[in-house]
Amino acid sequence: MASREFDPRRLDVAAFAAAAGELAGEFAAEALPRLRSATLAPAADSPRPGVRWQIDGERRLLAGAGVQPSLWVTASTEVSLECQRCLQPMRLPLRAERRIFFVDGEDTAAALDAENDDDVLALTPVLDLPALIEDELLLALPLVPRHEVCPQPLPLGLVGEDPPAASADHPFAALAALKQGSRPN
Repeated sequence: MASREFDPRRLDVAAFAAAAGELAGEFAAEALPRLRSATLAPAADSPRPGVRWQIDGERRLLAGAGVQPSLWVTASTEVSLECQRCLQPMRLPLRAERRIFFVDGEDTAAALDAENDDDVLALTPVLDLPALIEDELLLALPLVPRHEVCPQPLPLGLVGEDPPAASADHPFAALAALKQGSRPN
């Protein structure tokens, strides 16, 4: 039997899973505009790395739905994000791994997705694999990116410093002085 060619941009998930298909490749960062806009541009002397990906299709048992088409999706790249502690750029390896089942109908998918650890999506005639991989990488981004140890000391006044004492120029400084002077000893 001749092997069938599958197009990652218009993937027939049911046929791919039935054939126990395997695909791998790399997408250029420019092909994933939402991921590109959610991350910082790398330094001028280095290009954005591409996204390496692999998918494996098979038909597997899904609790509550019987045997269904599924994909095991892995993707990895390196992104630049802004550290939320020191506000400096940081490089972060990003990896996503997930099993996704496909079932007939949006309602069935929503009900089964709530009951299962694996993701469940509605089966469509064609799947845009780059968009799916981009979704998975966006979900893998940290909510609050931070260096383990910031490369530069934090500016004074940001961490562990008490607020400055009220100065005499403060509009309520005179009132505070009067209030302190009127307390009984």
